[in-house]
Order: sequence, then C-alpha cells, then structure tokens
Amino acid sequence: MPRTLTDAAAALAAGTTTAAALTEAALARIADPAGEGARAFITVHADSARASAAAMDALRAAGRAPSAYAGIPISVKDLYDEAGFTTASGSVALKGAPVAQRSAPTVQRLLRAGFVILGRTNQVEFAFSGLGVNPHFGTPKSPWDRATGRLPGGSSSGAGVAVADGMGFAALGTDTGGSCRIPAALCGVVGWKPTAKRVPIEGILPLAPSLDSAGPLARSVADCAIVDAIMAGEEDPVAPAPLPLKGLRLGLPRGTFLTDGMDGTVAAVFGRSLTRLSAAGAQIIEFDLPELTEIPAVNAAGGFAASEAWSWHRWLIAAKADTYDPRILKRIQRGERMTAADYVELVQARARIIAAAAGRTDPFDAVVCPTCPIVPPAIAEVEDEAAYNRINMALLRNTSVGNFLDRCSISIPCQAEGEAPVGLMLTGAHMADAHLFRVAAAVEAALAG
Repeated sequence: MPRTLTDAAAALAAGTTTAAALTEAALARIADPAGEGARAFITVHADSARASAAAMDALRAAGRAPSAYAGIPISVKDLYDEAGFTTASGSVALKGAPVAQRSAPTVQRLLRAGFVILGRTNQVEFAFSGLGVNPHFGTPKSPWDRATGRLPGGSSSGAGVAVADGMGFAALGTDTGGSCRIPAALCGVVGWKPTAKRVPIEGILPLAPSLDSAGPLARSVADCAIVDAIMAGEEDPVAPAPLPLKGLRLGLPRGTFLTDGMDGTVAAVFGRSLTRLSAAGAQIIEFDLPELTEIPAVNAAGGFAASEAWSWHRWLIAAKADTYDPRILKRIQRGERMTAADYVELVQARARIIAAAAGRTDPFDAVVCPTCPIVPPAIAEVEDEAAYNRINMALLRNTSVGNFLDRCSISIPCQAEGEAPVGLMLTGAHMADAHLFRVAAAVEAALAG
C-alpha cells in the first residue's frame, strides 16, 4: 500500500492500485475495533466514499480523471462545512442545527480535484485547546505509547491520528494557535500552517478570525504542499523542489521561551537534528528576537482567541452553556471581560510587534525551534484542571507565535524510529509559503537521511 499521497498518485497513474482499493483500506483502518477510528472520526462517510472512489476509477479508466490525485482518500475536520452535514465543531451544543447548504471553498476545491472524503475528524470542542481532549466524542490516542494513552495534540486531534494511522493520506485541519502543528508533532506527522490570507476560511466555523488558518496534515512535506496548493486555489500543484542545504540560513532565537523549558527527550532530539542539519551545510545562526517576550503581556487580557470567540459564542452560551466542556467554556468566557479599548490596543500592539520582528528575521530562510517543548503527556495527566491549563499552555507556547506574527509555519517529525514523537518547526516570512516549503523539503530529506 502506498505510504504518501504522492506515492498513491503515482500508483494510480501506473495502474498498480485503484481508488476503490485505497478507500477500502482506509475505511478498514477506521472500522478496526483495535484501532483509534471510533475516536478519530465523528462521522464516517463510508457509502459516499465508496461511490466517489468508484466514480474516480471510472473517470481514470476513460482518461478523464480531474487531477493526478483523483481517488485519493482524505478527511476533513469537523468545523469545515460539508453540504448536507451539520458543522458541529466537536460539540454537542450545535446538535440539531441546520445542515450546511454548501461546502467550504477549500472542500469544494478538493472535491473538484477528485479527492475522496472519508469523513469528519474529531477535534477539541470549538477548537479551543492544544491538548486534543474531547469529553463528548472521546479523545483519540497518540500513536506513541498507546498502552499508556497519550495526548494526540489539538485542536485537530482526529486529523493527526487519522494521518498517522493510515486512515487517509491527508487531513484538513485548522490552526489558530498551533492546531495543525501540535497534533502533527505529537503524532509524528507533518503539519502545515499557511500565511492566513492565502487560504480562504469561509465556510469554516471560526475560533478567532484574526488568527485562524486552514491547512493540511499529511505524511510528508510534499503531500502538505500539494494539498495546500489545491486549498489555496493554485493551478497545477507540484511537490516543492528542495533548496540546497549548503548555505541555508536558519535562525535560532536566543534567550527566548521558544527554546527554554524543553524536556530531556525534546532537547536531545532537537539538538541532534540541528547537528545533522549543520553537518549537511545549513547555517544555524543564533539571534535575538526580544519582541517575543512582549506577546504574553499583550495577550494577558485574553487575546484575539477569547475576545473573538466570545463574540461568536455569546448567544449560544446564553442558551446552552451546560452542554459545553466546562474547561472550554471558561476559556471563551474570558473574552466577556475584554473591553473595546483592550481589543484596539491588542490590534495596535500586534502590528507593531509584527513589523519589528520582520526586520530581525529578514536575513534568514526560516526560524527554527521545537514545535512543542514536551513529548505527548498521558491523557490521564490532564484530568486535573490545573494540569490541563499548564500542559495546554506548554503545547501552545511555540506554535502560537506564528499565528500572532501572521506567518507560514510547518512541523516536521525529527525523532528516530522507536523514539517519542518530536516536531521540528520552521517558520517563514509572511507570504513566503512557497519558499518555506522548499526549505522544509530540504530539512525533511536531511533528517530522514
């Protein structure tokens, strides 16, 4: 069975597999009672997926496949609109709400390319946490140490587990503070956050539109690049050509929280990865980025996430507060206390910090740091509310910077076989997505080698 989306496309073109075979294999993994499918997916579109796969096989046989990727099975996060389904965002508060009349533009583009949608993946309720916990539909386990039961990362928890476990070749996630990259890091796959304005968020239930980004998780950088290009409406998506590593300039922030507080495993794996990249010719250059220390202070009142989430949720909370996960409810309700002046000051501070940080990072091809400072904690650890909040902040700490600075960013697995999953994160400049993909392709190859 092909491992990556690009492998699957090649196998389909060569006639060594079919869309029906790929789809049946993915559905079997989802249905396996010994696996995580029941927790990774909220809804499975088994019948429509089989029908779509059969249609793509017939079109390919007639020489009319809509793209090279026609017939490849993928999944969508539960906050993307799909025509005929309620967009519930991992919550029961929207049970019985009207179904979507049309699919989100990103979903429409993938359907036009011929992708087969397997179903809707589980997530943190209303996407408001980096842990991956969902008390309504269950919490899927990270592929690492399933006996213990480790957090999958969130909010795109089901997406990360689905991709890692072969339940489709890619998964659509969203990323407001790390929700594609955190589950990618904790599940050992690749997660991509585009520059927000490149990919439409229309038809996606919002968390914080000032920060929301729509991106894929997949098993390679090339796969993420292809799906991202289709989501963005680009023509003729192709795998990025890796840049030469020799002379590549990777900025490593000095004296900031990005590289502080790593657990022993992350520190060892990240350090080993930097050594390998340096030996391959990349320049690892430490530099100062003091603006990062300002971000927690300007977000202290609740930030964009709390204020903008409260704006969307206030009427639903008034009617159905008792149906929310209490921990998510508290996070949203922080926005009620923010004033208009608080919000205006936040917008102004963000613009100032973005401009100052851009000047400091201009000399680099990307900024490098660990995606998360810790390996996947046990699910049982976050049953205590204090631990829930502490671990959540630790997981979101590094990734949320890319959203605040309005940049593209990617998490690449860098652990060795058998080790706990660790993500290496590369963050590029605003609208430098194509360049970052080429950097990431080079880094991925060096780490794999």
